[in-house]
Amino acid sequence: MSTIIAPPGSPQPRPGSSTVSYFGPLSEDAYGALASMEGVYDLPLVEAAGTSRTGAAPSAWPGYALTAGACVIAYALHYLPVWPFQVGTGAAARRPISAAILAILVGLAIRNFLGLSSAALSGCKKVVRGVIPAAIILMGAELQLSAMTKVGFPVLAVIAAGIGVAIGASFLLGRVLGLSSHASLLVGAGTAICGNSAIVAVAPLIKAKDEEVGWSVGTINALGLLVMLACPVAGSALNLTDDQYGAWSGTAIHAVPQVVAAGAAFSTKAAAIATLVKLVRVAMLAPLVCVLAMLAARRVRGGAGASGAVTVHYARLIPWFVWGFLAMSALSSLGLIPKLAFPSDGVLGDAQTLSLLRVFKEAGSLLLAAAMAAIGLELSVAGMIHVGRRVFLCGLGASIALAVVSLVLSRVLL
Repeated sequence: MSTIIAPPGSPQPRPGSSTVSYFGPLSEDAYGALASMEGVYDLPLVEAAGTSRTGAAPSAWPGYALTAGACVIAYALHYLPVWPFQVGTGAAARRPISAAILAILVGLAIRNFLGLSSAALSGCKKVVRGVIPAAIILMGAELQLSAMTKVGFPVLAVIAAGIGVAIGASFLLGRVLGLSSHASLLVGAGTAICGNSAIVAVAPLIKAKDEEVGWSVGTINALGLLVMLACPVAGSALNLTDDQYGAWSGTAIHAVPQVVAAGAAFSTKAAAIATLVKLVRVAMLAPLVCVLAMLAARRVRGGAGASGAVTVHYARLIPWFVWGFLAMSALSSLGLIPKLAFPSDGVLGDAQTLSLLRVFKEAGSLLLAAAMAAIGLELSVAGMIHVGRRVFLCGLGASIALAVVSLVLSRVLL
């Protein structure tokens, strides 16, 4: 297999080894944006034969410090007693812009106006990988499985229709725009299932070209950010219920962290439903990759040799935190998350109780804000705009079709 040079700044391969990168044509800023909005998978999910990953990672502490600083700024803005951070006064006061949304915007501003070192970026990636799974698991405490039984089948219908519409629209628009079937499938998978992770899992199986994968990643990053910011505003304007908004945002938004943040910006119940819906979509990556892997194996058998063989890490296709989310939800639904009682000792006054559900909620909100700040610090606008115009239009059309269909179905069925 021919050697493809790794991205600028990445660890160089050992002599005699070969590396695979699908991102050759992009600028160095684009490589920094690749993992943005994801960070919850152990990549690669699918890799070509001969892939080698070497080199020591830089210190992560600069990234940790910047993430903490961005979080502090976000919370300071969130609690400002002025519009648009506070609407109304007294008991009727609302704070419509969540700390998580503000955190990603603060991180985005720091990254793109001040710039970040490679050490800081390394730390931000570690924050996202470590914090997002914990935030998602804690979000499970807000989901009562008894409530989901009332909306389960309608939600599954919304998910199935959304996946079909997104992939179908991507192929249709790709044909109209003159894109290859590979580029259309990458955009469709990223839109319908789980963003960048779906793209980098599918790419080796269909032997996508470098520019097709790079442009698809940039498109999904840019559109995912826009949809994440638009959903809470649109949901409030349309007076959606928590069930409707959760099903809609969980279906229409591209990546896991985006869904969690957009759901939390609406309500805690909506966030739990949206997270569950999104995790069901993530699970759909497994059957998609299985089908494509079988087609790839048939193609290799029918060819001259097995030089194009790929390895599919099936155990990674459904992230471990999915099971953690469901376990936490089950504990909550069964009433097994207790309240802690602190008897009076004559110093603190009356006896006090502490709800662990409340603790989990607050901890999950704080962890989500930290993760979104780190994602914003990762996200390079310069990297996102280096995408092919036709690929972007294809992704835009597929995203709009997905959002409209899932919104209509959510309002009709829920």
